[in-house]
Amino acid sequence: MSATFTTPWAARLTTGLRFSSLMTDDTKSIARGLKQRDPELLDLLIEQYQLRLFRYLLHLTGSRERAEDFFQETWVRVLERGGQYDGKWKFEAWLFTIARNLVLDWHRRKKPQSLEALADPESETTFDVKDEKGITPLESYLNEEQREGIHASLTRIPAVYREVLVLRFQEEMRLDEIAGVLSTPISTVKSRLYRGLEALRTTMQGGAA
Repeated sequence: MSATFTTPWAARLTTGLRFSSLMTDDTKSIARGLKQRDPELLDLLIEQYQLRLFRYLLHLTGSRERAEDFFQETWVRVLERGGQYDGKWKFEAWLFTIARNLVLDWHRRKKPQSLEALADPESETTFDVKDEKGITPLESYLNEEQREGIHASLTRIPAVYREVLVLRFQEEMRLDEIAGVLSTPISTVKSRLYRGLEALRTTMQGGAA
């Protein structure tokens, strides 16, 4: 890789660095800091988004090992291409776009398949990356459903729907932000969201997605 970080990314999951002088919701400040390659800002961004980014990559790839590789590569790209971020999008949406494109590029090189083939529907991977309370926003949204079966059910619905559900309810992105990450119209996002919820409900009730 062309860049390294001061500490391994895995260690950052528990490092707990704090930089009170920087706010991650200030997109203009982030844009300026990235253009200047501010190391303090990069540390803050990694701390702020590492859990969500890794969780997203885990859902997208279905493999913890691959998610770890793409996690590192995504932050390298952020360091290399930070000057391209103009602050018009939320940083999280830009970050997830980089991560998604890396996964798609890798998959196209390995085997020409659709996004639905990115994860094996029969995979036994357990997606257990949660927040400090032990549940995700998606699980809270589907409170009345069988919470204990949500992760297994997500692996059994088409990845094109799963990704939208994860971005909307787990990462709590707006529809326009999801459309930006996926490079697709909002109408398509709405359609996938509706179909994804229906597929998830069907799967959780014991039917076929």
